[in-house]
Amino acid sequence: MRTRPALAAGAALGVLAASAFGGAVQAKITRHRHAQAAAAPGEVLELKEEVQALKLEVHSLEGRLDSQAQAQQQTLAQAQSAQAQAQSAETQARSAQTQAQSAESQIETLPTQVATQVAKDRPKPGWEANTKVGATMFGDISNINQKNDGVNQPSNGTNYDIKRFYIIIDHRFNDVFSANVTTDFNYDSGPAAATQLYLKKAYLQAKLSNALVIRLGSADLPWVPFVENLYGYRYVDNVLIDRTKFGTSADWGLHVSGAFANGMFNYAVSAIDGSGYKKPAIGTANRTNYIDLEGRVSAHIANFTAAVGGYTGRLGKDVVGTPTFHNAERFDALLAYTDKRFRIGGEYFWASDWNDVTQPVASKTNRSDGYSVFGSFNVTKKVAVFGRYDWVKPKEDTTPTMIDNYFNFGISYHPIDVVDFALVYKRDKVDNGLFSTSNGVIGGVATGTYDEIGLFTQVKF
Repeated sequence: MRTRPALAAGAALGVLAASAFGGAVQAKITRHRHAQAAAAPGEVLELKEEVQALKLEVHSLEGRLDSQAQAQQQTLAQAQSAQAQAQSAETQARSAQTQAQSAESQIETLPTQVATQVAKDRPKPGWEANTKVGATMFGDISNINQKNDGVNQPSNGTNYDIKRFYIIIDHRFNDVFSANVTTDFNYDSGPAAATQLYLKKAYLQAKLSNALVIRLGSADLPWVPFVENLYGYRYVDNVLIDRTKFGTSADWGLHVSGAFANGMFNYAVSAIDGSGYKKPAIGTANRTNYIDLEGRVSAHIANFTAAVGGYTGRLGKDVVGTPTFHNAERFDALLAYTDKRFRIGGEYFWASDWNDVTQPVASKTNRSDGYSVFGSFNVTKKVAVFGRYDWVKPKEDTTPTMIDNYFNFGISYHPIDVVDFALVYKRDKVDNGLFSTSNGVIGGVATGTYDEIGLFTQVKF
């Protein structure tokens, strides 16, 4: 593309060329004029023709120069037009990019705008928005064969039993305060001969921090629920001190618990009436003069759990008109290892005067001790094998030969999150006395046995 200086140079060359040709023509004309007087008429005619030819050449050259100048001007105009179009296209592209960025920004903020508008239009939640309702059922279909001193007992036979059915209602008032109500039931084999509903848990909770949680009412005690969580097969049978009635899972009173170091260390303390959750103090009923204490400290490090705990009190028997002579005391210890596929653990307890709080004769009081070992292995994600063995000496002082030997083993199946099945065999043998357990009174003067085989299930949602 040529510029205006180039066009001027071309025009100048054209003028110089025209001047040169014009000069040459003028020179010939002058020479011919000087010689005109002597020239012949033919020579004059020839000279005129040459002049005419030269003029035609000059006109042709000037035309070509004019065409070239016009072409250069047209090319320059086209270049300028193309440049203007390119600048316009660039401007449009920038505008389109700005519009696209603006649209993208609007799209990114659209969900927030929609959520904000939906939140404005949503009705204010009622109490049910912060309330959870659940249930847990332990059931089995099994065959029981129990003999005390060789005599068949009324519990024998095959039947379907519902051992526990909890309805759980949990309501959160705010980030600190919440409440829980958990119901259970039992069958009254006495004059009522009916199924009766009662409260297992009913408490108000204040969670001030992970290290300080306070519950007032009937709530979990420090030891039994803690061991149940590690054992994993509560729906098959109660854990050691619950099965042998040297402890229970919940009671009425004040309960304080907490965790430190991301849950590595835990504690729990309960100040309770000692009667158990089935006997709340209402009016003048079950009102004790003595506050019992149960506590536990535990540590969980690299799949290992270690814990110690204890109990002291009158078990709710220090009431008006009933004299008490001893404190029931218990020491607990546990060590367990648990991971995704394998768990094994052991529990030990020692108790003094547990069943002798109202016994006035010191020689008739007893110490008791026992241990339990349990384990399970997940063959697959849904199938596991498990087993457990308990050994208890209930009356070391008055009946030292009385021994309780209990074991169970089985295979469990976990088809979905809310259901567990277990095919189980259980056996309990008591020598030299009668012993009250969660499976009934077992033993006799010599020996009593309890055998059960069946399908046990847990439904929890």
